[in-house]
Amino acid sequence: MTTEALPRDLTADFGTASPANTEVTPRNRLVIYLLLVSSFVVILNETIMSVAIPHLMVDLGVEVTAAQWLTTAFLLTMAVVIPITGFLIQRLNTRPIFMIAMSLFTAGTLICAASPSLWPLVFGRVIQASGTAIMMPLLMTTVMTLVPPAGRGKMMGNISIVISVAPALGPTISGLILEWLNWRWMFILVVPIALAAMALGFSKIENVTTPRYAPLDIASVILSALGFGGVVYGLSSLGEASSDASMIPSWLPLAIGVVAIVSFVFRQLSLQKTDRALLDLRTFKSSNFSISIATMAICMMSLFGTFILLPIYMQQVLGLTALQTGLALLPGGLLMGLLGPVVGRLYDRVGPTVLLVPGAAIVSAVFWAMTLLDQNSSVWFVLGAHICLSVGLAFLFTPLFTASLSSVAPRYYSHGSAILGSIQQVAGAAGVALLVALMSIGTASLIGQGAEPVAAMAGGIRTAFFWGAVISLFAVVAAFFVRKPAEQPDGEMLHGH
Repeated sequence: MTTEALPRDLTADFGTASPANTEVTPRNRLVIYLLLVSSFVVILNETIMSVAIPHLMVDLGVEVTAAQWLTTAFLLTMAVVIPITGFLIQRLNTRPIFMIAMSLFTAGTLICAASPSLWPLVFGRVIQASGTAIMMPLLMTTVMTLVPPAGRGKMMGNISIVISVAPALGPTISGLILEWLNWRWMFILVVPIALAAMALGFSKIENVTTPRYAPLDIASVILSALGFGGVVYGLSSLGEASSDASMIPSWLPLAIGVVAIVSFVFRQLSLQKTDRALLDLRTFKSSNFSISIATMAICMMSLFGTFILLPIYMQQVLGLTALQTGLALLPGGLLMGLLGPVVGRLYDRVGPTVLLVPGAAIVSAVFWAMTLLDQNSSVWFVLGAHICLSVGLAFLFTPLFTASLSSVAPRYYSHGSAILGSIQQVAGAAGVALLVALMSIGTASLIGQGAEPVAAMAGGIRTAFFWGAVISLFAVVAAFFVRKPAEQPDGEMLHGH
């Protein structure tokens, strides 16, 4: 292999100071914060549909298993597009990538606002997600390259506000809009905000990278789409199959997805020998990265599964309005955001383990508590459970972001952030699909046994939370094994811890 075939250290492109420095230059800080603000705007839309799903089921005449694709398709598209961003980040400069992302997001928002039925609305969500998918790896890679190791925990705490609070505020904003306006206004009101963010970014964001050649393997893109799409569609069709025996067997897309993912992995292992992989899997040589990614996947399944189930439970079982539901979910979202920078500073001081273990334990305990929900449960119980869940997740996200990406060498930052983003979205989509499917199966079973619809819905949601609680136990175990990575020389890969 020639020297020219090796990927250059991305820090050379960014002109980063040495790890001994602790400050970020004013220019670099402005770029990071503009990316943070824009990311907040686009990520807010990941969950803005959750409170609206009961309304859309009535307005568009669809079942919950179809309506949940408004969230699932968004997450799944992000999972498919995010791997391509590693290629874009290397080939294009910062400002052009930003403009592509915001243009796609704005176009998708306009399509959603004008959609006459469910599937055009889903298509608009897919276009929105294509733009959102580009923003997060761009933000992560920029931060990991421009921020010295000593300050990454604090900066990741700021990012955790975007990652956790933007999705958490989605249901509240959705509820406020739906109280007085048609669901289309959830998109109409976002358009001027997106246009303003695009204009601000175009005028203020400076190019902090030097583009270079990077290959794009089309076969890898196709395999990743088939793999991720097959698994999530298969999980979604579990719930649809419970009410329609003529549906495609759920095992078929699942099997196609698994085969495609295995093929994708083998292709990456082959391509990375010549540094042409879409996702360079050498990042997984760090066991710390691998464990952190696995734990993050469980957290995202919990987060997005809960964002879908709780609004359905609160509106269709407890009889709350969309506004009441959104307001009930607001305290937890705000608390998660307030804790993000605090947890980031604690990470810099004490490392991840003392934060991750109690965080994972709290999340698991809340899921087990939610298996007690029925049609007579108090809304205050739900509110308290959501606040506790938000605290637990706040103690998980920042340490996992920082520990995972700090465990790989700078030359792999773009691949590491793309893998992290892909796993986040696939896990979130799988969590939504799986928990909604389990809820649908449980509800259909109880109705078949003669239960009242409201009681059956409550029982189906209990079933979903039970399996969510079982999955959460794996995060508790994994939390004990995540360590704070030692600083490493550029170009070296951390093995083990």
